[in-house]
Amino acid sequence: MSARTPIAGIEPLDLDVDADAYLALHGALDEPVADGLLGDRERQVRDRTRRVVAEHVAPTAALRDAEHTFAHDSYRALAAAGLGGLLVPEEYGGTGDTTAAYAAAMEEIAAGCGATSLVFMTQMHAAYPILHSGSRELAREYVPGLVDGSRYGSLGVTEPSAGSDAASLRTLATRTDDGYTLSGSKMFITTGDRADVVICFATVDPDAGRRGITAFAVDGRSQGLTRGRPLSKMGMHSSSTAELTFDRTPVPTSHRLGEEGGGWAIVVSSVTKSRISAAAQGVGLARGAYAHALAGLHRIHGPAVPQDVAARLAGMRGRILSARLMLLATARDVDAGGGAGGSVGLMKQTCTDVGWQVAVEATALLGRHGDLAAFGVERYLRDAKVTQIYDGTNEVQRLLVARDTAGRLKDVLP
Repeated sequence: MSARTPIAGIEPLDLDVDADAYLALHGALDEPVADGLLGDRERQVRDRTRRVVAEHVAPTAALRDAEHTFAHDSYRALAAAGLGGLLVPEEYGGTGDTTAAYAAAMEEIAAGCGATSLVFMTQMHAAYPILHSGSRELAREYVPGLVDGSRYGSLGVTEPSAGSDAASLRTLATRTDDGYTLSGSKMFITTGDRADVVICFATVDPDAGRRGITAFAVDGRSQGLTRGRPLSKMGMHSSSTAELTFDRTPVPTSHRLGEEGGGWAIVVSSVTKSRISAAAQGVGLARGAYAHALAGLHRIHGPAVPQDVAARLAGMRGRILSARLMLLATARDVDAGGGAGGSVGLMKQTCTDVGWQVAVEATALLGRHGDLAAFGVERYLRDAKVTQIYDGTNEVQRLLVARDTAGRLKDVLP
């Protein structure tokens, strides 16, 4: 079966199999007002990412999704183009680009294949704590492989009884003569079934709350580390998700990230990057669903799209632009040293909600065709849902934003 094989007698849309068609349609959807938030280098990164996606990611996305094939080849294509380490210093094989460039690239990847974007961002999420809090020797050992795709990484925060409240995790780090042993389990770990390094957050004292949390870079070959079979999921089929179990898994002191008890600060700093990633996914998935709706409507109706449909498309375009502006403005603020308070949570909540809402609307606009895999929109719908759940559920984001708002107003309103 090839990417061009008809599904149930219906040919795939041109933008799914033809790179030139993909580039032409997505290029037509660029918004100058959003491009104004990107510098020349950032636009170059965006454009190079789009071309790699058009040539090596989008044409096989539907097939990977249908066959649940891990997005190894598509990630390696991005890495081969020098895109695997956008936020990584050149010393470790990266390009040292801005958060805004990373966000723009993430949007492009998600527009072509949500699952590939999830693998892509997880590599960055695993590398960032090592770069931020590990030694240079530890960074040299793991980060170049994460950048070029010869190694995979995972971020181990969520547990069966500790999700958005990371301070309640119970994986235990016990001191030994040579370092520590870890015992406990992590759940819903992206790329966990194949990770060569796991950034594991554990506690040295379950009664200490945040003050006990400590971060470790656990080698994937370590004794006592076992991996469950990949979980069956609604979407993101080309990205694997698994449970990890640590049974007195040894970790040398040299693999501890930061100070003992300093893991909470690493969680907080990592959350900013991960929520930018999720927000960029939301914008990209919205744009991908919108592009597929346009291509599908053209196949169904020709160039004369009904007026009521055109009006709904205009609303979708407005929501995508608003989300992209929020994404890039927040990324720019993070680059300037900001991103504190509720702004990152507001961005994550808003952009991922837009991804879901636009995918739902795109499916509805295609009517009976919206359910067909050959029209592509249903994949974006399935992929978009989880972005509202991971990296802090949107319900939690709303609570954080409400708390931030109350804090701003307490000394203003009587």
